[in-house]
Amino acid sequence: MAGCCHVPRGYEKLFGERSARREARRYRRKGLGDNERRIVEFLRSRGVEGTSVLEIGGGVGTLQVELLKAGAERAVNVELSPYWEEEARGLVREAGLEDRWEYRVDNVAADGQEVGPADAVIMHRVVCCDPDPGALVGAAAERARRYLVVTFPRERRASRMFVGLINLVARLLRWEHRSYVHPVAEILGAAERRGLRLVQDHRGFIWQLAALERAAAI
Repeated sequence: MAGCCHVPRGYEKLFGERSARREARRYRRKGLGDNERRIVEFLRSRGVEGTSVLEIGGGVGTLQVELLKAGAERAVNVELSPYWEEEARGLVREAGLEDRWEYRVDNVAADGQEVGPADAVIMHRVVCCDPDPGALVGAAAERARRYLVVTFPRERRASRMFVGLINLVARLLRWEHRSYVHPVAEILGAAERRGLRLVQDHRGFIWQLAALERAAAI
């Protein structure tokens, strides 16, 4: 495991151990959320059996658990901090999948030299936490042998209000963490410049899901 990265002040409040426990409980009660199910179904439709999965900002590992159950050979969860590991490892252990799973603490955009490629790379509700989407999406795209699936806030008023509320709370509490509504063209462009092409686009009320495939595989 790589050394701990710099974690903005307030990150542990939004994405700390308490949040991890809450997410793990929700998954045990209700399973995957709507966009998480769409991610799994997209990769299953392309053939997930025997593949490797890298999730950047994978949280408590719910997508990794489901994809391993669906036949993926190996999954790696790369997080910015160690706050999620205990709950993630618990879910993986409950599913009997711990020997095919790894948790790493690393900043893929800033460094990530020890984070290797995978057949499928996922970033679910992660791009909005980074001020430089080009660097983050670019780093993810470079590691995607076949597919990159990304979710992010849509460029619309409702999304900006949602993110603005999160940032207002962060400012009032003097947290360093900020969230962003990045231009879709910037997000997709960073992946397309690295040989990926958009093959699926789902737009919800707040969140947009973009699934990209390496051009040589189309």
